[in-house]
Parts: sequence; structure tokens; C-alpha cells
Amino acid sequence: MSKKTYAFAGASQRAYNMFMRPMLERFDDCTEIVGIFDTNLGRAKTIAGMVNNPPVFENFDEMVKVTKPDIVLVTTVDAYHSDYIIRAMELGCDVVTEKPMTIDPERINAILEAEKRTGKKVTVTFNYRYAPYKTKIKELIRDGVIGDVFSVHFEWLLDRNMDVLAHGTSYFRRWNSRMKNSGGLLVHKATHHFDLVNWWIGQNPKRVAAFGKLNLYGTPGSKKYANGIHGENCRRCSHAKECGFYFEMPELEKKIYAENEHIDGYFKDGCVYASDIDIFDTMAVNVEYDGGAMLTYSLNATCPYEGWRIVFNGSKGRMEATYAETGPDEQGLCYDVIRVFDLDNNVTDYKIERVRGNHGGGDLLLHEMLFRDNVPDPLGLAAGTEDGAKSCIIGACANISIWDKRMVEIDDYLKL
Repeated sequence: MSKKTYAFAGASQRAYNMFMRPMLERFDDCTEIVGIFDTNLGRAKTIAGMVNNPPVFENFDEMVKVTKPDIVLVTTVDAYHSDYIIRAMELGCDVVTEKPMTIDPERINAILEAEKRTGKKVTVTFNYRYAPYKTKIKELIRDGVIGDVFSVHFEWLLDRNMDVLAHGTSYFRRWNSRMKNSGGLLVHKATHHFDLVNWWIGQNPKRVAAFGKLNLYGTPGSKKYANGIHGENCRRCSHAKECGFYFEMPELEKKIYAENEHIDGYFKDGCVYASDIDIFDTMAVNVEYDGGAMLTYSLNATCPYEGWRIVFNGSKGRMEATYAETGPDEQGLCYDVIRVFDLDNNVTDYKIERVRGNHGGGDLLLHEMLFRDNVPDPLGLAAGTEDGAKSCIIGACANISIWDKRMVEIDDYLKL
């Protein structure tokens, strides 16, 4: 079997954990890493040393021209996804990109145009689709268990526990906390969630209205909850002993980031009270779909535990699902339940065995479909640019709605 060759745009912890390590451990028979590009050559060299030392590059075009990869895998800061997606296609490569596909309408439309112009293919890695619990929801809706979907209520919680694993807080330590880099959590994180709803109900988003605030982090949090605490980063902060959000980087992050931060000044342990943090930590979004469904969605990055709840109301009944990712409700769970109510209030519980592993077990199947050929896909798990655009545009239009204080028509911004 001939191996497909991959070149990486972005030497990141995500690139290593999500793609490179599985490629070496489970897909060495069909994949080969032929190059790593990053503007921080130190990080590229560090990552290369962890994956059999492929050549590293500071110039993206040079990497593609020298290594001639079959596929470019994009794992950079979100704002630069479109640059490397488009250029890779222009240089003759197919692309696999981390979510979100990009961060704003201009970049979304540029990717769609480039894919059409070049004839190359872009795959977006929505790993949440692949988790067994979520695929069961898709199957039940597809099979008409609750009939036509009228409304969806979706609540997603990100935790702020005072430890190094606190997911919600972590976004405010990193590059994600600046809107120009990530599009905020309504793009960077919620693209997963909007994609799930789009995929589950099979309808297209039509208009968006949203609200968002920064409450706990940045300047508001420093003034109201931290008595003016503020530093450059945790390791050099005089408030380390008194700050509830003090963060000690794990050894892997020190190796990849701290040892190379002198090159570009990027801190992985930035202050969560930094004055230039401008993304929201508390968000509410309404979406109307072209098939008549309505979505009410909330995302909160200040919660004591992490997980989500969703409700679908339909012409034949109601479906409820809850998934705890951290906290007391997660401890010792062997299975998760999807509960369906028919119109006579008869209840059917579907028990799905809990799969341990990243993203609810979704990464395992995603990797199979990415790296091996001809894997069956009856539920349409694999996502392309149209899926990436539809999920990303909801978050981008939600940001516009918040800034302009108005309802936003998606067709005014998305050229599909």
C-alpha cells in the first residue's frame, strides 16, 4: 500500500496530539509526515523531534514545493487557516483543516471560491460528529422518531475549575482570547456545536440574533473579582500565590511553547485578566433555519463543570440528551441516555455505552476516515467546506449581531 504524504502548516500541541501522534502510532502503514512549517522555527524543530524528524520550514511555499505532499494539514492559529488552505490548493494540494475552517465571512467566501477555482478538496475535522452518543442522536432524528424538528435548545458549559485542566479558563490564557486571532468562542468553540445542530437536523441557517458579554476574565474580571490582579503571564507574576487562576504549564507545553517563546513572544500561560482580552465568556444565540426549525443556544465559559444539554421538539415528540464531561455527574458513568417522549408521554430511553477517549471517542473514527480509504460513511460524517462555512458563518454573524445590536441575515454574508 502506498502511503499518503502530509505536510503540516502549524507546529502546535494540537497538531501533535490530534494528528501526528496517531499517524505514527496507528497509521504508519498509510501516512507519512514529510514536512512541518511554522513561523516559529523553534517550535517546528521541537515538534519534528517528537515525530521522527521530518524537515522543517519557515516558508510555507518552499515546504510544499520541496516536499510535494498529497495533503496539507492546517493546524495554525484560526485567523491564518484561510491563508494556508487557499495557498495549498493553489499549489495543487488537497487540505485537511482543524476547526473552525476560518473566522469571518470574507475568509469563508475566499476559501469557497478557491476550492471551486482550483478543483482541490478541503476536509474540516469536526470530530464531535463521530462520537457514538452524537451519532445516535443523528440516527434517531434521521429515522423520524420525533418527526419534523420544530425547535432546538442547546446549552454548552465550559468549566473554570482552579486547576490546569480547566477548559473554559484555558481559552483566556492563550491566543484564543483575542478576537482577531480566533473570532471568539462563538467561532472557535461553537463552530463544533453549530455544526452538530446543522448536521443533526439537516437544515440550513437563515438568520441570527445574539448577545455576548465578558464578565469573569479580562479587565471586567480583574476589577470586580480579583482586586486589580494583572500580570504578563503566570510564571513571572507577583500575584501567583493569591490568584485563583494561577497556572503551571505541563511538561509537554513547556517543551513546545515555553522553550521557544523567546522567538515570537507567545505565552501559553498568559494572564486571564489581561487588559486586551476582547472575546466573550457568556453568550446567547438564536438561529432561524430554512426548514422552519429554531435554535436557542448558550455558551458559558465560567461554569463549575463542563458538559452540555440539548432538547429537540418535533411533530411527533421530544428528545432530551445530557452529556457530562467533567464534574460530579461524570464520575463513574458507564453509559449515557437519550430520552424520547412521544405525544402520549410514553418514554423510551436509549442507553449508549460511554466511550473513553478524546471527544467522546470521536477522534478514533475520525482518524480512520481521514487516513484510510473507502471507510463507510452512511451518516455523512465527513465534512467539507459547505459544512465548515455553515457552522462558521453562524458564529461570525452572531458576533456581528452582538456588535451591531441587530438581527443578521446569513445570505448577506455567505456566498454558497
